[in-house]
Amino acid sequence: MSDDKQSKLSISQIALRGTLIAAIITIPSIITFVLIWIILDNLIYAAILGAIVHFIAMGFSLKISKKILVKK
Repeated sequence: MSDDKQSKLSISQIALRGTLIAAIITIPSIITFVLIWIILDNLIYAAILGAIVHFIAMGFSLKISKKILVKK
């Protein structure tokens, strides 16, 4: 029973790792949105490309979260 308590992540570790995953998902889409908006000066294209990058990052987040949220 003591092994179960030691193998679980604490709330602060979960919050820290969750924040890291959120940053990995959000930062590329925001950078893409801003850069496309500045370069092309078109809000619609920027929003569409930002959304595409965001969904691609969300696809990778499942793999990343499986590696990050497992305590070794």
